[in-house]
Amino acid sequence: MKTFAELDEREILAVAITSEEEDSRIYRTFAETLAKSGFNASAKVFEEMAEEESSHRRQLLEAFEARFGPHLPAIRRDDVKGFLKRRPIWLTQTLSLDAMRKEAENMEFQAHRFYSKAAERARDAGVRKLLGDLAEVERGHGALAQKLTELHLSTDARSAEEATRHRMFVLQYVQPGLAGLMDGSVATLAPLFAAAFATHSNWQTFLVGLAASIGAGISMGFAEALSDDGSMTGRGSPWLRGTVCGAMTTLGGIGHTIPYLIPDAWPNAFWIATAIAVAVVFVELWAIAWIRARYMDTSFLNAAFQVVLGGVIVLVAGILIGGA
Repeated sequence: MKTFAELDEREILAVAITSEEEDSRIYRTFAETLAKSGFNASAKVFEEMAEEESSHRRQLLEAFEARFGPHLPAIRRDDVKGFLKRRPIWLTQTLSLDAMRKEAENMEFQAHRFYSKAAERARDAGVRKLLGDLAEVERGHGALAQKLTELHLSTDARSAEEATRHRMFVLQYVQPGLAGLMDGSVATLAPLFAAAFATHSNWQTFLVGLAASIGAGISMGFAEALSDDGSMTGRGSPWLRGTVCGAMTTLGGIGHTIPYLIPDAWPNAFWIATAIAVAVVFVELWAIAWIRARYMDTSFLNAAFQVVLGGVIVLVAGILIGGA
C-alpha cells in the first residue's frame, strides 16, 4: 500500500474518482433500503446526495481525461494507507436510519479532509482549483444534508417515519421478545413446580428449571428464526429475531428458577424458595401484561386477565402433578 504522500497527481485524481463512485453507491443503497422500509422522505434525501456524488465524479473524470487521457489507474481508496475504510455495501443495509445519517456525516468529513490535502499536493492550477472547490463542497455537505432533510421531511413525513420506526421496533424486537418472555415465564412453570413438589429439593428443582429454561430458549429461538425470513413482512433479520426470542425465553424461565439456589440446609429452605418463586412469577406475569398493553394495543386489564389467568392455571397444574 502507498501512503498519501507517495501519490502523484494522476493517482490522486484516480482515487478521488473511485471514491466518489463508491460513496454514490453507498448513498443509493441507503436510499433503496429506506424506501423498502417505508422511510420515503429520508430515502429521497440520500438519493439526491448520491446524485451529488455522481456529479462530482463526472467533474473529476473530465479533469483527469483533459490532463492525462482516458486511461484511469487501477488504484482505490483501499490501496492507500491512512484512509478510513467504508463499510461493505451489504453491511450498510443493516444500519438504522439514525446510523445511516451518522455514517453520511463521517463520509463527508473524510471526503473534505481528502480533498483539502489533495488540493495542497496538486501542481496543475485547474486541478488544484477543482479539488479545492470539492473540499468546500464536501465541507458544506452537512448543511446540504440538513437542507435536504428540511426540504423532504415535512411534519407529516416526520410523523409517518416515526410511525414506521415504531412499527419496525415492535415487529423486530417487541413481538419476538414478548413471545419468548411469555413462553419462558409460563411454559416452564409446570415442570419447575412439578419437580419442586415431587422432590422437595431446591437443587434438583433448580436443575430442572435451568434445563427447561435453556431448552425452551433454544427451541423458541430456532422456531422464530425459521418462521419468517422478513422479506415480505418487514420483520427484519430472522436470526436477530430468533436471538431476541430465545434470550427472552430463557430469561423468563430463569427468573423463577433462581430462588431454588437457596441451600437445602437452610431451615424451611424449600418453602422459602417456593414463596419467592411464586412472587417472581406474578411479577413476570404483570410485566408481560404491561408490555402487551404498552406495545400491542391491548387494554391493561384485559392483558392482565389473560396472562395472569393462564399463568395461574399452569402453576396450579404443575403443583398438582408434582404433589400427586
